[in-house]
Amino acid sequence: MKITRIDCHVLLDPSCDVGATSSAQDDIVVEIHSDEGLTGVGESDVNPWIARACIEAPGTHTMGLGLAEMLIGEDPLHPELLWEKLYVGSAMNGRRGAVIHAMGALDMALHDLRGKALGKPCYELLGGAVRQSITPYASLQPEVGSFDAYCHSIIEWANRAKASGFRAAKVEVTPCGPYAHKGLKASHQEMTEVIGAVREAVGKDFTLMVDVQYAFPDADTCLKAIRPWVDFDLFFIETPLPSDDLAGYARLASEQPIPIAAGEWLATRFEFIDLMDRGKVQVVQPDVGRVGGLTEAKRVCNLAEQRNLTIVPHLWKSSISIAAAAHLAATTPNCAFIEFLPNELCESALRKELVSDELRMVDGIIPLPTRPGLGFELNRDALARFEREAEVAAPQLTNH
Repeated sequence: MKITRIDCHVLLDPSCDVGATSSAQDDIVVEIHSDEGLTGVGESDVNPWIARACIEAPGTHTMGLGLAEMLIGEDPLHPELLWEKLYVGSAMNGRRGAVIHAMGALDMALHDLRGKALGKPCYELLGGAVRQSITPYASLQPEVGSFDAYCHSIIEWANRAKASGFRAAKVEVTPCGPYAHKGLKASHQEMTEVIGAVREAVGKDFTLMVDVQYAFPDADTCLKAIRPWVDFDLFFIETPLPSDDLAGYARLASEQPIPIAAGEWLATRFEFIDLMDRGKVQVVQPDVGRVGGLTEAKRVCNLAEQRNLTIVPHLWKSSISIAAAAHLAATTPNCAFIEFLPNELCESALRKELVSDELRMVDGIIPLPTRPGLGFELNRDALARFEREAEVAAPQLTNH
């Protein structure tokens, strides 16, 4: 089998708001075609125009080759070997950041293609399942214009998640910091009050996580703010500090008892080694697309297992990434949850409509996928509609 063509689809939700703090409004979807008529599909959580350029740009020398050109003519049944070829061949331009994120979409598609070619779900080719089901958590991020409305909304969303069968949820408590919700400003005490209200609403037997989206500038500020949160029995606090403040993360891990989670923006296992060994986080959050695909995400999971750390994959794209995270979780004994946003808790048309036959939660768990590859089908009409939206909107986004 040989790779014959790679298609990149830049997608945009028609309700895109460039002032929002959500990357669910756009997408890069790649399709890797083979000479036997099979196609693998992947995506990554990165600016789609940048990712497309990373994939389609021609190489100009042996240390800066183009990603697509390195794959044409190759056998797609060996994604791990192709990952190394892409990483080495693009090393001067890549190694981290957008090039690795773009590689993640390609690697995801290669695993999907291999599974379809061999007639097996991806997890069987990643080492086999270590569990019979996957536990999702609901990721709740209301967009409202005032603090009072936000408080009311987040409690309502948490109650909806519990009523839908979820056993766990993560609440976005970010009324302060560089990525605060539009129009929301609140004190650390008010953040505490929001978390306490959600805990009271869902009860003690419900697993609760909190994402503050890099809200605190340093460890001292964070420690003062989160010490009262110990009373809320949180599974973790996600990304309290800037990603590069490894010394600060180490302080948080050692000077207070709530587990600290991070890793959503990182690329390759090498950054995760620093996060685990220097940053001392207890919960490791590779995003399958951003980290470099299933190949690299699995390596990160293995490294975390060696350190007795918990894996909770981050994902904030479509059901393509949800499927990839589910296959990763199926093979990872130290994976506690995956992030999950079903249609009934989703407001993005792109996320709702892009994929057919998406994974479903049943009684609070997701049964293991059984279809070959990642196990979903693209909604071709939706794909074309969101691609047209991106083409029309690009000039306006450039002039924003």
